[in-house]
Amino acid sequence: MSDALLPNMPFNEPDPDPARDEVAAAYLAADPDGKRTAKVFRATFDQLYDGQHTGRFRWEQLYKTEKTHFGTLLEINLRRAFDDVIDDTDDSHLLDYRIRNHDVDCKYSQRLGGWMLPPECFGQLLLVATADDERGTWSVGVVRASDENRNQGKNRDSKASLSSRGRSQIAWLHIEASLPPNILLGLDPVTLKAVLAPKKGQGRVTELLRRVTQKRVGRNTIATLAQQDDYMARVRDNGHGARTVLRQEGYVIPGGDYEAHRRVARQLGAEAVPEPGEVVSLRIVPADHGEPWTTALDGRSWRLARDGEPCTEPAPKLPSTRRSKVDRSESIDTELAE
Repeated sequence: MSDALLPNMPFNEPDPDPARDEVAAAYLAADPDGKRTAKVFRATFDQLYDGQHTGRFRWEQLYKTEKTHFGTLLEINLRRAFDDVIDDTDDSHLLDYRIRNHDVDCKYSQRLGGWMLPPECFGQLLLVATADDERGTWSVGVVRASDENRNQGKNRDSKASLSSRGRSQIAWLHIEASLPPNILLGLDPVTLKAVLAPKKGQGRVTELLRRVTQKRVGRNTIATLAQQDDYMARVRDNGHGARTVLRQEGYVIPGGDYEAHRRVARQLGAEAVPEPGEVVSLRIVPADHGEPWTTALDGRSWRLARDGEPCTEPAPKLPSTRRSKVDRSESIDTELAE
């Protein structure tokens, strides 16, 4: 964490507050490494971008009204993702959450420390959050909006903000943690231009998987490039999908929904192994006997191609992932099979 990125944000140990600390402990116990929360932030960004229908993948591409809607979506998505921690509330509750019998309001700001506090949350516990997709970071903490922790509101709706002391009283759960990657946002300008150049979605998906190797590529990225309902068909080895086209150029594209595919990536020593809902593109070449980090496909050994090393023959097919009709009906939403 760089102090230069966090101006005017104190990080000393906050004063004791049993209720705040109980809420913080409950949340941390449910998500000690932050992976659950990180997925919620990623999903909320992607939900707003709606790349499948709009092709958008940057915060700057959103309208102002959409940006202001992020906090509402985050509050809803966190509630759903953490229903083992956040209890159901009804209309009699003024605040968003009920955690360990404590009322908690969820507040989001695009700027760390910029949370606006309406009168109904004065004196109450707050789950404060912020995220930056450009930098790939997010933060979540718990604080009480007590009199001594907030500035007095001077606008017409009497909203206040956390004072310097209030910001120092945040019990941070995770701060400047990493977001799951926004692949398109992280591409250099030349690569991004090449990926977006094809007029059809199939061409864009294929170009991404040709140029971006050993990186986890999620479904939303595929949907953003394909911009069609059956977007994962652009990946499949179905005669015209990326697996078919790129196999002729020496690529295999394991899918994270299948252990057989993940095993191939692990055996090859890939920098990234796909998780469920993801794929990873890998260039491979035939391996000599006894070479490390090889995988057996079609009766031969294969290894990752080195930088600049040409792939002189087509790659083999990945292990079959075909299932019975019963199995397929249970997992139709995760179908990445050939």
